[in-house]
This record gives sequence, structure tokens and C-alpha cells, in this order.
Amino acid sequence: MFKKILIANRGEIALRVIRTCKEMGISTVAVYSTADRDSLHVRFADEAVCIGPPASKDSYLKIPNIIAAAEITNADAIHPGYGFLSENATFSKVCKENGIKFIGASPEMIDAMGDKSSAKQTMKDAGVPCIPGSDGILSSLEEAHRVGKEIKYPIMLKATAGGGGKGMRVVHKAEDLDDAWEAVRREAGAAFGNDGIYMEKFVEEPRHIEIQIAGDQYGKACHLSERDCSIQRRHQKLVEETPSPFMTDELREKMGQAAIKAAEAVSYEGVGTVEFLVDKNRDFYFMEMNTRIQVEHTITEEVINYDLVKEQIKLAAGEPISGRNYYPKMHSIQCRINAEDPLRNFSPSPGKITAYHSPGGHGVRLDTHAYAGYVIPPNYDSMISKLITVAQTREEAITKMQRALDEYIIEGIKTTIPFHQKLMKDPQFRAGNFTTKFMESFEM
Repeated sequence: MFKKILIANRGEIALRVIRTCKEMGISTVAVYSTADRDSLHVRFADEAVCIGPPASKDSYLKIPNIIAAAEITNADAIHPGYGFLSENATFSKVCKENGIKFIGASPEMIDAMGDKSSAKQTMKDAGVPCIPGSDGILSSLEEAHRVGKEIKYPIMLKATAGGGGKGMRVVHKAEDLDDAWEAVRREAGAAFGNDGIYMEKFVEEPRHIEIQIAGDQYGKACHLSERDCSIQRRHQKLVEETPSPFMTDELREKMGQAAIKAAEAVSYEGVGTVEFLVDKNRDFYFMEMNTRIQVEHTITEEVINYDLVKEQIKLAAGEPISGRNYYPKMHSIQCRINAEDPLRNFSPSPGKITAYHSPGGHGVRLDTHAYAGYVIPPNYDSMISKLITVAQTREEAITKMQRALDEYIIEGIKTTIPFHQKLMKDPQFRAGNFTTKFMESFEM
């Protein structure tokens, strides 16, 4: 087992990893930018190293600075959290070259699953259902027109190096393809330095349902059931829950086995997620694989009563998995509380928190790095905290979430708490009648 782990991240996920390390008797090293010197992950780690100025490219994305911090503190492993360098093949490779264990996927696996067109082909070969579309990257606009005619409109153009909702366009008819093609190429080139595009059939009335998986160094994988992430805005998740209100026992079994096939096809090591789109007929299609811990891993932990970060660390240290598949025994919901104003189109609201009160009580969990007097910097993701409830039924979990949101006080900045309060009362949400398009008609 590792003696000292450096956490190459910030905020609540860094604090989350530190907590598990402490419980496992492992020393921790926090890294931080000058904007984060007062963050709780810096305070609660055993050691802390400043790695640069506020801009991510000069600190949390600066690989030489992070490796140097690991070397001077004698860390024998690095946990990347999520975001930043968590799915960066170069970082994984540099860690390996410097004799530091990267608690995540290998460089080869990140490369294989990070490029969406090659990942899709890998999944096809493994027998995992995939959305009809182009065979890899489209070579020309002429080929795009040919494939679009074959799979029938509506279609979606996607940047092969895309993520976070960037480099995506839905095209409803052939006449609109030329303009969409140029727009996606420009956006992809600017955002990712790669203007490769592939095409998929556009799935109508989709749900975004993902399967949590774990794989060990010996080629064995298991699944830990599903999460429904359909409540999202501009492809950014807002609320997640498990089990999905749309799920059936038969569908769960099929999707779980498909996710295991996906993991074992690439000899996946660590904790990861296989994401699917599920249409109104409950046909499901592989979308992508995330080779890291997810923001929403918390709700899976609550319904199976197991620490997934601990599992990550154990798998990285070479321990085998049990091979057992887990199924939810309760219901859990997570609300992402962001420093955004939902009444102003979710515009960012950084600044100083002047008053702060955390909700509590049975079945309420709060993962956060915020406190009264803390300044939310404008340089990073706007998430302040993750509020999680768990109960015997979905209705009870929603009611508990309503109560917890009413208790949650954050003053000095705008937050998404009012949005979540309204969502929990929405009749369609409460009935489980929603797709990824839900937010297009939701009004504050």
C-alpha cells in the first residue's frame, strides 16, 4: 500500500480524497495555486505545496510543477481527482516514467478511450451497442453527406476530441449540414486543437444513464449499477440519482453486462464509468467511457455503502476486485450547488461567502470545501458543493433533499440552491418523467 499520496486537484474532490487517505493511514500532500491558499484541502492535508499562480495552465495543469511537488515530498502515488489532468495520457505517462503510481488509467487506456471515434470502434468490436454513425473521423463534407443519408436525419456532429458540451451540433435536415460542419470544425479546432469530426444518429427523447465500473490489474471487472444524469443544462449535469426511475431489472442487467464487456475489452484498471444514451424504447447505446472517478460517485457510495476512492487506491496498489456486481438497496440524489445565478441564465457568481450554514441530519451528506469567509475564485469551475440525500424510496429522498436545501444557507454570492428547490417540487421531475431535454422547457 502507498505511504504518501499527492492529490493533483483542488476544492471538494481534493478534500474528499484526503479524508479517505487519512482513514487508510496514508499521508497526504495537497497542491494549490495562489488563489487557493485558503482552501480547506490545503489546511487538512499533511503537507501542502504551492504550484503556481491562479490560472490553471500555470498551476493545476502544469505537469512539471506537480511532479516536482511529488518528488520533493517523496509521494509514491498521485491521485488526480476529476477534471484537470485526470484523463491526460501524458500526465499518466510522466508519472510512470518518474516512478510515481498514477491512481487512474494507463496512458494507453486513456488514449484508447479518450478519442471518441476510436473508443466507439473498440466498443463495437467488443459487442457493446453503439449509436449508428460514421466509421471513425469523417474525411470530408462529401462523406458527411453520404453517411447522413445512410443513417437518416436527425444526426449529430461531434468533435472527436470533444468534451463539456463543446464541438457538438444537431442537424435536422441535409440542407443544414454544410453550415454545421464548418461551425463544429471551427469550435473543435479552437477548443481542443483538433478539428476531427465524426457523426452519430441523433437519439430522440434520450436519457443519460451511466454504469459505474471497477477493474483490477488482472483483467477482471464488475459493475456497481447505474446513475441517471439526464437533468443537465448545455451538456453539464445538474442533478444525478440512483437508481434511475426509468430503469427496469432487465435493462439494468443488460446495461451492466455491456459495461463489463466494455471494461474487460480494454483491460480497464481502476474505477471508471461507461456512459450510455437510452431512448424512449429503452434501447441503449454506448456514448463514452470516463477513465476516472466521477463527480457523482457519491450517490453510488450511498446506495451500496462503499467508499469508491478507497477502492481506487486499493486497485492501484494491485489488490484484486471481488468480481461481485452491486445493486442499489436504497435511493440517492445529488444536487450540484454552483456559484451561479439561476435567475440570470446561470451566470457565474464568484466572490466572498459572508454567511454559511450546512444542512445535516440522517441521510444527508455534504461534500464541500466552502465556509464562511471563503472566497470563491473566478478562475475555476463554479461548483461549491455536492448535496446528497439517501432514503428507502425515491419520494423520501426527494423530500429529504427539499428539507436539506431549505436548511442550506450561503450568503454573499448567488447559488443554484433556488433552482434545486424549484426542481424538487416540479411534478414531472417528481414523477420521473424527464429526458436530457428537460431543462429546455424548465422555467425559473
